[in-house]
Amino acid sequence: MWQRRRPQEAGGDQPEALAQPEAWKIRYEKSWLHRHCSSLLCRDKQAQKAGRLFSGLLAMNVVFLGSAFICSMIFNKVAITLGDVWIFLSILKIVALGWIAYYLLFTRRKPHAVLYRDAHAGPVWVKGSLMLFGVCSILLNVFRMGYDIIHLQCKSQLEILFPCIEILFICIQTYFIWHHAKDCTQVQHNLTRCGLMLTMATNLLLWVLAVTNDSVHREIDSELNKLMRAFEGNRTSSCKCPNTTVCKVFQRGYILLYPFNTEYCLISCSMLYVMWKNVGRRIAQHHAARSKPKFEIRGLIFGPLLGISAVIIGICIFMLYQIQATSSSPSYHVFILYYSYYITLLPLMTVGALAGTIIHGLEERELDTLENPTRSLDVILLMGAALGQIGISYFSIVAIVAVNPKGLLNSIILAYSVCLIIQHITQNIFIIEGLHRQPLVVDEASIHTQQVTQGSTSTQSPPDEPTIASHSSQAPTPSTANKEMETKGAACGNGSSKAYGVEIRQEIRRVSQAYVQNWKRKALQEISSFLIMCNIILWIMPSFGAHPEFENGLEKSFYGYSTWFAIVNFGLPLGVFYRMHSVGDLLEVYRSA
Repeated sequence: MWQRRRPQEAGGDQPEALAQPEAWKIRYEKSWLHRHCSSLLCRDKQAQKAGRLFSGLLAMNVVFLGSAFICSMIFNKVAITLGDVWIFLSILKIVALGWIAYYLLFTRRKPHAVLYRDAHAGPVWVKGSLMLFGVCSILLNVFRMGYDIIHLQCKSQLEILFPCIEILFICIQTYFIWHHAKDCTQVQHNLTRCGLMLTMATNLLLWVLAVTNDSVHREIDSELNKLMRAFEGNRTSSCKCPNTTVCKVFQRGYILLYPFNTEYCLISCSMLYVMWKNVGRRIAQHHAARSKPKFEIRGLIFGPLLGISAVIIGICIFMLYQIQATSSSPSYHVFILYYSYYITLLPLMTVGALAGTIIHGLEERELDTLENPTRSLDVILLMGAALGQIGISYFSIVAIVAVNPKGLLNSIILAYSVCLIIQHITQNIFIIEGLHRQPLVVDEASIHTQQVTQGSTSTQSPPDEPTIASHSSQAPTPSTANKEMETKGAACGNGSSKAYGVEIRQEIRRVSQAYVQNWKRKALQEISSFLIMCNIILWIMPSFGAHPEFENGLEKSFYGYSTWFAIVNFGLPLGVFYRMHSVGDLLEVYRSA
């Protein structure tokens, strides 16, 4: 009787003998649309396509319905309120949680449910980001609950229930993704695909609501600030907070943690998509990943030094900007300082990415052409998220050129927009080239074998016994023996000096080749470490409230308040996600170097 084995993980050292016994455990997919196919593998492939199609259509319809609810809430607040949207999303969360519970309790425990695990799915940095943003999203809902409880006299008691459902959804979903992101489910394919697509659609709608709700909140807040400056003291709020200090704490915590909720939704969508692609996937033995190189930071000087300097300077400028921008009248010079930092840092990042791309072209590493859904998703997310900031930059360029490109601030913003576009393009090329390169791993066994072979050839083998006997039978006379000894000594001296010279030349050649290879590797690591630190500071600044695109007033006056607000609040979250995603991809490029 066959014994149940542990799931095979791509990237582990599994013997080829396991592939045959595991084959009988595979449950091929079936579909009523493709029963006419004669081949079992053909039916399985067609059924897999049909299952992906139906689950994708389910997600698309849910997203369209939810988007219609959210748009109706924005444009017609009387018929559709924010509470109606929260009720709809709460129903989706409960259904998604029900499927997750069913998967954990029943589907996952079926015999041979998970025969394979994708080693590329769910890297450490993605899981760490998911956990960090999940904790921040939970704290966000706690602050929101506290604020609603304080204003309970003027708010509906039903509004307190929505954050509770959100906290439960985040906790269970984070646990589910953390422990099962690598699963390649082999049973209940269609149900699993539909459940994953429903959960992904729920996260996508939560992201859309977070973006639009943030936009409405900022618009109302800006208009209220104008009214308060004009009519200060003439009107009192109908919903007054009994404790002003506690209210400010809840408000400040809510505003500070709000961007992390959007990031959590995007990361959850990306990981759920990878899980959806892995449903029914069977990983062959030749697809097993090679041993991953270790993450080391020894010997790096210039990259981390420049990166840490950029982070420190960026934090100082960010603090100055926040102090000035939150005042009643932001200073003109703080915008110049902020944009000047960017137009100094972005060209350095562009030059580093171009140099890294050139080094990739000079390397002798082969391209990794094996199928990898995680890497394909990384490339798609990298290119898609870059469109947010690139789109804002193009809108800014059109507005500045049409109005007045000769002013100091306008010229700096124009240079900032152009540098931002170029930096995104060059960094994407560098990252994609690095992700598709096979990691340079030194094979210790081959090195040991080579050393043993060289040692055996350099030492002389002892003579055989018949050879010794023949030499003793032909013993020369003493006079001739002395002459032969002298000639042999001279020959040995010349031979040893020649052998020593050959060894020196071989050693110099080996050291020079190792130096060239080590130089390329060190250069890639220096560039990657510098870009990692730069992307971290460029992620911190917009994440915690630095949005000069809206606060400088140039594009807002050109496009109009509502139009520019929609552009900025759609593009900025994508830009924040791009920086965070770039950090993870650059870590992979650094490790593979």
